[in-house]
Order: sequence, then structure tokens, then C-alpha cells
Amino acid sequence: MAEPVIKLENVWKIYQLGKVELVALKGINLEVAPGAFVSIMGPSGSGKSTILNMIGCLDFPTQGKVFLKGEDISLLTENQLSQLRGKTIGFVFQEFNLLPNLSALENVMLPMIFQGMSEEERRERAKALLTSMGLGERIFHQSPELSAGERQRVAIARAFANNPELVIADEPTGNLDSVTGKKIMEILTDFHKKEGKTIIVVTHDPNIANYSEEIINIKDGQIIANHLTASKVLWQR
Repeated sequence: MAEPVIKLENVWKIYQLGKVELVALKGINLEVAPGAFVSIMGPSGSGKSTILNMIGCLDFPTQGKVFLKGEDISLLTENQLSQLRGKTIGFVFQEFNLLPNLSALENVMLPMIFQGMSEEERRERAKALLTSMGLGERIFHQSPELSAGERQRVAIARAFANNPELVIADEPTGNLDSVTGKKIMEILTDFHKKEGKTIIVVTHDPNIANYSEEIINIKDGQIIANHLTASKVLWQR
């Protein structure tokens, strides 16, 4: 059996707020296999953002272990973790997080700088990704000149810039209308099916979660259920 891309082993996260302890995650055990498409669902305050930070190796657990491609992240130096995360994980955020003074092309090129690609390589890959998103005519536009849907497509292209194995999308349709949201989920589904990418979507919307193969429900910092979706059943036929 293939090694999980990401593995959480008895993960607890406790925040100290003055004299009060806030337990955000309680003994989470989770494995995400290469090529999986998983949604993590839960209401506001359920621990979705905290589990996203753990899966994305953006934070360390108070207790328990997080493994990225079999590496215990607590044993890596900050530089080693940054390099491994940069090569392995791409992020898509609800707020897009594009730099407004850069063009779409420059925003997509940015993550590649830290992986040592030449400027020509960065430019060609960014152009190809944006063209595949239907943004070939918009590559020199800055983010304020783009619609919300276009900005999210730029953000997805940026997430795929370093050809990561895993893409984590945090409420990727949260700021979009339903038609544009559907297009965004179709783009992510397409990447998953055609390129075998591992996708994790964090959402509160069951319509978005149903694009995935598996839904993991989280409540009060604990996984309370997980099940395969109709998408997984159809793809297996």
C-alpha cells in the first residue's frame, strides 16, 4: 500500500488563552493516500481551520505527530520543512491571497522562485497553467482588474505552479456565486482525474463536498464520521 501523502497521528491542538485552555483538536487520526480527493466538512468553530493548518504543515500539534510523505515534520528544520512543503503542497484560499500589484502571470510565477527554477521556465509554466484555466488573454492583468472567478482561477494556477502532489483548498468557492463555484470545482476535479493529484477541500457546503470521493465530518475538534460519496462509486465502476 502506498505511503500516505499526509498522516495525522493522535493529533491534539490546545491554545492557551490567558488562563483558559481552548482545545481545538482532540486526538485526530487521519491518512490521505496519494491520488485521493477528500472533503473535510464541519460547521464554524468545529476545528476545520486548525486541521487545515495541520494537514498543510503550517502549524505543529500540541501533542501527536504529523507526517508529510513519511517525514515527521517535528524532526525537520524550518528550512527543510519549507522546502518539502513548497514542493509537495499547493494552497488555494477563500480570499485568493493574490498580490494586487503583480500581474496574473507574476503571481503564478512567484512560488517557483523558491524552488530554483529559471525565469524562462517559470514564465513558460505560468503561461501554460493560466492558458489551461482559460485565462490566456488575461495573463498581464493585475488582480484588481480580474473578476472574483478569474482571481480564483489564478490562485488555482499558482497552487499548481510547483506541480505539487497535494493541493489543499480552503473554502475555494466561499466568495463566488454558485455558477462560478461550480466551474472552480470542475477545474479541481479535472486536475484530480487527469493528473492524479491529491486534493483536500475544506468546506461547510455539502454541494461542494460532493465533488470529492470521500467526506470527513468534523465536529468539536473530532472526526465524527467519514464516508465515500457517489463520485467515488461512479469512478470505481
